[in-house]
Amino acid sequence: MNAQLAASTTTTTYPRPDESDVIARLRTGDQAAFEELVRTHGRKLLALCRRLLGNEEDARDAVQETFVAAFRSLDGFRADARLGTWLSRIAVNYSLMKLRSRRRKPEQSIEELLPQFLADGHQARESSSWGAPADSVFEREEVVALVRGQIDRLPERYRTVLLLRDIEELDTESVAKLLGVTPNTVKVRLHRARQALRGLLAPHFGQTGA
Repeated sequence: MNAQLAASTTTTTYPRPDESDVIARLRTGDQAAFEELVRTHGRKLLALCRRLLGNEEDARDAVQETFVAAFRSLDGFRADARLGTWLSRIAVNYSLMKLRSRRRKPEQSIEELLPQFLADGHQARESSSWGAPADSVFEREEVVALVRGQIDRLPERYRTVLLLRDIEELDTESVAKLLGVTPNTVKVRLHRARQALRGLLAPHFGQTGA
C-alpha cells in the first residue's frame, strides 16, 4: 500500500477510468482494480489529508486507512455517487478523527485579521485593492503556494471549514455533518476564515504588481 501510494504522488496524470467498471472489478477482489483506484485517487487524497493534518506521516496513514475502509465498504457505495467524492469524505473523516485524537493546542485569535468597523458602520480601515485581477493572480504557481501557506496559519476550526468548503467544494450541510456542528456555525466560521485569510494575504497583494 505505501509503495502504491508513493508511486501515485509522483505520477503526472491518468485518464479517468470508467467508475462502474472499476467498482465491479473491486467487488470481485481484483487486485489490479485496487491498484488503479490508488493510482487514480491517491494523489488528491494525500493532498487533502496533508492540508487537514499538516503532517506527512499522518496524512499517508489517513490515506491508507481510507482505501482499506473503502474496499471493505464497497457494498455501501451508491451508484449515483462520484467515487472520488466518496473517497474524499472517508479521508476527511479519518483526518478529523486524527485531529481530535491529538492534544489540542490553544488556538490563536484571528480578531486582528478581521475588518474593524466604526460606530457608523463603515470600515475603520479600507480593504486594500489587490494589484492584479484575482483570476490572473491565482493562476501563478508561486501565489498558490503562498495562499496555501497562509491557510495553514489559520486556527484549526477555521482552516478545516475553509478547506472543506472552498478547496474540496463540499456543501454546507455535508461539512456540518462531518464536523458535528450546525450549518450556521459552518457559515460563520467560513465567513470569518475568508476574512482572516484576506487579512493575511493583503500585505502581499496590496500593491500594484504584487
